[in-house]
Amino acid sequence: MVKDLVNNPSRLFWLLHLGGWLAWALFAKYTYTVITLDEVPPRYFVYVMVISAIGMLLTLVLRYLYKALWGRSLWLQGAGLLIGTVAAGYAWMQARSYLYMTFIETREDVSAWMDKMGDAAEIYAKVSYMSTFTVAWFVILAWSALYFGIKYYRVFQEVQRSALKSAAMAHEAQLKMLRYQLNPHFLFNTLNAISTLILEQATADANRMVTRLSSFLRHSLDNDPMKMVTLEQELTALKLYLDIEKVRFEERLLLELDIEDDAYHALIPSLLLQPLIENAIKYGIARSEEGGTLRIAARVFAGDLLLELSDDGPGVELVDGEIPGANGVGLRNTRERLAELYGTHHSFRLSNTEPHGLTIRIRIPYESKSHQA
Repeated sequence: MVKDLVNNPSRLFWLLHLGGWLAWALFAKYTYTVITLDEVPPRYFVYVMVISAIGMLLTLVLRYLYKALWGRSLWLQGAGLLIGTVAAGYAWMQARSYLYMTFIETREDVSAWMDKMGDAAEIYAKVSYMSTFTVAWFVILAWSALYFGIKYYRVFQEVQRSALKSAAMAHEAQLKMLRYQLNPHFLFNTLNAISTLILEQATADANRMVTRLSSFLRHSLDNDPMKMVTLEQELTALKLYLDIEKVRFEERLLLELDIEDDAYHALIPSLLLQPLIENAIKYGIARSEEGGTLRIAARVFAGDLLLELSDDGPGVELVDGEIPGANGVGLRNTRERLAELYGTHHSFRLSNTEPHGLTIRIRIPYESKSHQA
């Protein structure tokens, strides 16, 4: 209900407008006067409610003035605020004085009291006039300031929501761009391999690779790049990819898995591992005549998912944990995807495998479907 009220500017205005003036009448005017004076005239409460109603109407007129000025230059709004509050304050003061003299004290009583004051009466009258006007103007000014404050606050909220929405859309577009950049890269390499098999007249192998490529691409297209999948689902997709590569490498390509039970249910970005495995095959296994073994390990530790991908290929020279001059798509895009998704709450490190090869270690926050439910 509160959310509906906040999202409805008209209802919110009337609630604050009526509630604010009622609070001023009951507490700032009537209760304060009763506490300050020993006694108040019998009709004073009615007088307070009437002058509050007049103030409410005057500020309602100001509302339409301010709405007409909304969207104009700031100096024009400022001029409207100053002139409007002075005029409304003066009109309110005159109405209050007239009602006070008519229903609370007669002019004869005021004149008699002023005569008793003698020479000080003129000074008192001027001071009282300025004091009454200042108070009236200040109340109207406070109402106007609150009106503009709420209006600008709503504008600020709208701009902030728009900025957050734009940032979210940019974030999503960046992730999709990084994710979709991987498929063409993989597709290019696979088509080259199929072309080679055709040239070598290995039609059966080429046909198997095309069929498995079709299965992999269908799986890839069915998964939203923004979607998180379990590590178990990711490994299923990875096996579809490895089925394609095994057409080329046959028994020269082995896969070892060391996955803890809890890690199987961990949520990770869709197709996170495939480009890394593709790199390991291209720069590790493919360069060894005997082929090699890919190893994937995963465990949950201290609220994080720890992933380790390693190969026993010839390895690469690392400088400060980086491959000098590396310009491959896989490693770069994986780093950028993780940075977009997790910010500083992740790590991506390269190290040498003993006795030879490359190891990639990834740490991301552990999430599972049971935690999201």
